[in-house]
Amino acid sequence: MSAKSSHRRERGDVLSLRFNQDHSCFTCAMETGLRMYNVEPLTEKLFLEKYIVGSVTAVEVLYRSNLVAIVSGGSSPKFADNTVLVWDDVKKTYVLELTFSSPVLNVKLRYDRIVVVLKTKVHVFSLCGHPVKLMSVDTRQNSKGLCEVSQGSDRAVLLAPGYRCGSVHIVDVLNTEPCTSTAPNTINAHKTELACVAVNNNGSLAATASVKGTLIRVFDTSTKKMVAELRRGADTAMVYCINFSHDSAYLCVSSDKGTVHIFALKDPALNRRSHLAKVGILGQYAESQWGLAHFTVPVECACICAFAPSCNTVVAACVDGSFLKYVFTPDGNCNRESYDVYLDVGDDADF
Repeated sequence: MSAKSSHRRERGDVLSLRFNQDHSCFTCAMETGLRMYNVEPLTEKLFLEKYIVGSVTAVEVLYRSNLVAIVSGGSSPKFADNTVLVWDDVKKTYVLELTFSSPVLNVKLRYDRIVVVLKTKVHVFSLCGHPVKLMSVDTRQNSKGLCEVSQGSDRAVLLAPGYRCGSVHIVDVLNTEPCTSTAPNTINAHKTELACVAVNNNGSLAATASVKGTLIRVFDTSTKKMVAELRRGADTAMVYCINFSHDSAYLCVSSDKGTVHIFALKDPALNRRSHLAKVGILGQYAESQWGLAHFTVPVECACICAFAPSCNTVVAACVDGSFLKYVFTPDGNCNRESYDVYLDVGDDADF
């Protein structure tokens, strides 16, 4: 996939970042168009300029395919903000357009579904041939556009805010027929509003953070029971991103504190514990599980993090253009392997 500029491109402002479904690449929605980058090695795979897409607020690529879902926004959009367009980079044209009665806040893809998030509703469509609406899920006010969908073939778990403050809906979007409604299961995850949600690849685990941002809670999506409570820190923080490793053995979290935390899920004994617990002081704070490793990124700079395809490697992409790659060990060592500016990658190809 590639679409190269004939002149040196403007860097522009980054409006949002996200990894694809297997974390092998990430997309960058910008005031000046959109870009897509390979993670290992860091290379530019796609660049669509402003005259093609306008300014863009959300981009979702289907794995490493030629299909890219786009939501317009920013200062100079080319399309309405209530529309999702799918670009085919082989045909070099738009092949799908979905229009709604209110602005689109998010879009998610899996090989057989396209999920569109509005302020109080999530719509699920088929992604084979002509899209058919399969179901709609009502949510509470969801201005962040929070939504995730798992990628397993046997179960496709969708997460979205529930009706109550701090709750999350769990819906299997494979278990539906056209124009039917399925009542979601609900987990009361937090007492304050949700800030971030994540689901592992096979849909068995869900992770949530509230606007308080001190705790990450992990739930079994079948039993709705909490299986882990992980402490990011003691101070309130805005959690930007949560992601599971490919085997669900680890979880990583980024926030506006400028730190990416790595937690062990399969072997919780690897996580650090408070010194208070070691001296016999009990209580939620003292007994919390703290990350086994962490590394720093620019403070108060929105950042996404994920586990790279290579073993025990976490990458972080920030809106300032920085791209960091760290390798960690189960005993808590975490060393930087590389630092790049992804917005500069690809410029040399224009000459």
